[in-house]
Amino acid sequence: NLPHPMSASTTPPWESKRRPTSKGLVRKLVTWSLGIGLIVFIGYGLKPRPIEVELASLTRGPLTVHVTEEGKTRIRNRYIVAAPTTGQMRRVTLRAGDEVKGGETILTAIEPSLSPLLDPRAKAQAEARVQVTEAARMQANQSLSMAKTNEKFALTNWERVKSLIEKGSISDTDRDNAERDASMRQQEVRSAEFALKVAEYELQQSKAALLQIESPGSGNVIEVRSPVGGKVLKVLQESAMVIAAGTAIIEIGDPADIEIEAEILSRDAIAIPPGAKVFVEQWGGAETLEARVRRVEPAAFTKVSALGVEEQRVIVLSDLVNPPEAARLLGDRYRVEVKIAVWHQDDVLLIPAGALFREGSEWKTFVFKDDKAVATTLEVGRTDGRLTQIVKGLEAGSQVLLHPPDSVKDGVAVVKRAVE
Repeated sequence: NLPHPMSASTTPPWESKRRPTSKGLVRKLVTWSLGIGLIVFIGYGLKPRPIEVELASLTRGPLTVHVTEEGKTRIRNRYIVAAPTTGQMRRVTLRAGDEVKGGETILTAIEPSLSPLLDPRAKAQAEARVQVTEAARMQANQSLSMAKTNEKFALTNWERVKSLIEKGSISDTDRDNAERDASMRQQEVRSAEFALKVAEYELQQSKAALLQIESPGSGNVIEVRSPVGGKVLKVLQESAMVIAAGTAIIEIGDPADIEIEAEILSRDAIAIPPGAKVFVEQWGGAETLEARVRRVEPAAFTKVSALGVEEQRVIVLSDLVNPPEAARLLGDRYRVEVKIAVWHQDDVLLIPAGALFREGSEWKTFVFKDDKAVATTLEVGRTDGRLTQIVKGLEAGSQVLLHPPDSVKDGVAVVKRAVE
């Protein structure tokens, strides 16, 4: 008899389960591990990474603010020789750059020609001119005496200050002021001496003109001599010609007596005190020349900029301080670049200008704190273009982001860029 098919097992074959094996468990663990790892990898890839930035620390130190403008050299004392009387002028043989000696070099000669109808009036005018030039000479002589007195006092004070410098009992500001005052007084004496020579020359010319009027038939020729020593800057009338009294003939000056002229915006000129330090650059030499402001002219003038904007500018004059031998090659109207110190403070909190940005009317910076960029509002003061004064908002030692990219926002994670 055959056994009943259901007698061997009561469980249907399709409901029977396989017993799990160790090989299947390993396969499942590997599959799940790969899946979880893939999810973690994707999540890590989607997580924002810290932005690499360059950091800078805030420090305290000195800050000097300069005004930079184009300038030009010019001869301090220049003189235009004019015809003392009407007549036939001989040809001028001198050329620009020729050296002349005061009272010796003959520039040209004039043969006077007077109209008889004008003799009485011309004589009265010539006599009056002699009196005027005599008064001008007396005034120039008095100015020279005053300048020498001031120079003597300034030099004595400078010698006293130098003795105090050795003892260390005087500030740098007082020392600079005394040195500047002595230098300026010496320049004033030189200018006064030049003015006296010019006044004496004009007196001689006026007397010569009067003599020609009083004796018109003498046929004397008036020799026009150089009033001062120096060099010819420009020949204004070269050819022989009939010339009227007062016509400019030649321009003379001393190229060794150079000053710097700069046209500064009026809003900047207000902050420039006499004696301010000036750095002269782009003059043709590698060395930076040092100068000091002698005068800020009180009257401004209108000048149209390259962009067509009308600007009010002021002429600022500076004197070179101990120029090197190479600087003596500078001539009249040579182009230079001047940097004038308008503000200085020895101890201020400084931040690089590249760490600042504007948001509306406020200045802000990103501070590196807890590996994040924190936007901070600041109150800033003066700046020289590279460093800026911080008045309020941060303290020394704080680290800020230098030239942050556009992707940096408030609270974004950042990391210091590795130095290669």
